[in-house]
Amino acid sequence: MNDNNGYAVRTDKLTRRFGSFTAVDAIDLAVKPGEIFGFLGANGAGKTTAIRMLCGLLAPTEGEAWVDGLPISSKAEEVKRHIGYMSQKFSLYNDLHVIENLEFYGGVYGLDKAEIRSRSTELLARVGLEDKGRTMTVDLSLGYKQRLALGCSVIHRPNILFLDEPTSGVDPIARRQFWDLIYELADQGTTVFVTTHYMDEAEYCSRVSIMVAGHIEAMGAPEELKTKHDVPDMQQLFITLVNR
Repeated sequence: MNDNNGYAVRTDKLTRRFGSFTAVDAIDLAVKPGEIFGFLGANGAGKTTAIRMLCGLLAPTEGEAWVDGLPISSKAEEVKRHIGYMSQKFSLYNDLHVIENLEFYGGVYGLDKAEIRSRSTELLARVGLEDKGRTMTVDLSLGYKQRLALGCSVIHRPNILFLDEPTSGVDPIARRQFWDLIYELADQGTTVFVTTHYMDEAEYCSRVSIMVAGHIEAMGAPEELKTKHDVPDMQQLFITLVNR
């Protein structure tokens, strides 16, 4: 049953337990097509567990979610073909050239050789790696590896892109440049679902949710949430919610 009601991502009391520990506790989300949705929270809040369920990598204990109109409980494999996913630890092959990583992922997503060639060339230019196609991936800086991982995750032009703490460990300039790339993708119609524990990155999102100990404690546009809770910035909002 297609019960996403036109949303790119929707959840209904999505829950995941590990034994007696509840990592994600009955969360409800509704993300619109083309939206940059920030999924915020401290380390251990349940963000990665939630995103792994949405990507079809982990089965929920209870509840349901629909991604691009597909229920994750029964269509997990199909969901994987409709999305792009960039994990916290970039899934790159260090013993391959930059261009070879793109070609490999193009093949994984079922693109033919002509599509792989044209899209790889296009992506190298888009992510600022056009002069590094024959560079060994192991020799790239962390910021460049981040850009390559993004390129690999969108080579098949997915409707929805999941980014799990993609800017963790990189410097502020690289983080800003990476967000410029996210804006470009969203402008072209891609729905971007991004998890982060950097509260300043919330300002870059259309809407955000803030997760605390497996629960969604707040959701809305950044300015709306700051006004509602009478705080000057997202960092203070987060501290207020955690302490509450």
